[in-house]
Amino acid sequence: MLKRSAPPILSHLKDRQEALNMSNKEIIGIIGAMEVETAGLVAEMTQTKTSTVSGITFTQGHLCGKEVVVATCGVGKVFAAICAEAMILRFGVTALLNTGVAGGLSPMLEVGDVVVADEVVQHDMNTTALGDPRGLLSGLNVIKIKTDARLTKALCEATAKEELNGIVGTVASGDLFVSDAHVKEKLVREFDAVACEMEGAAIGHVAFVNGVPFSVLRAISDGGDGMEFSEFVGVAAKISVAVTKEFLNSL
Repeated sequence: MLKRSAPPILSHLKDRQEALNMSNKEIIGIIGAMEVETAGLVAEMTQTKTSTVSGITFTQGHLCGKEVVVATCGVGKVFAAICAEAMILRFGVTALLNTGVAGGLSPMLEVGDVVVADEVVQHDMNTTALGDPRGLLSGLNVIKIKTDARLTKALCEATAKEELNGIVGTVASGDLFVSDAHVKEKLVREFDAVACEMEGAAIGHVAFVNGVPFSVLRAISDGGDGMEFSEFVGVAAKISVAVTKEFLNSL
């Protein structure tokens, strides 16, 4: 595996983390790809104001007694990354949560169940022609990025309080709506992924290089084959909203 040089921003991670630790003000950035994933949160926010950055609308305010910024980023890794970077640099969030729906890859999951990520991976990152393992983030020299332990624990506890079936595991992200059984099997085999979607790992990548804690919460809308997505996306989105609110209450 070729060890490529890391981006210069990584040399500032320690300073960034120290600055976050010195701040007593917690601002949670919450990102969903689709409006159905965020509308239920925005509807219950108070003291709101909106701003638009790079075509994305950000709503600042309070939810469940916490200061939050909520945005619908759009589908895909680039939109997710743009949104996450704006959350950090423009709105000063101290933690990021990606919430919404996903395709289930584990036989333990059914529609309506919950996945909390302990690691994320970009399954379509591929420099294997250079001798790298699939999924390697060039320059960072990692395949998976770990989520923040505190946030992830709080999400697990929120899932339990909502009396939902949930598991913890790797969430795989890529610019592909997974609807093929062979792709599904490949994600499980190569990355031990339990769910797949199109944004979480990109948000995790941005959070990592900025030294911002993050986690990913997904409610299962289909079995990674796309068959039930249209029918159950709304139900799954409501579940993710409910767990997100319980999560905020617990912080």
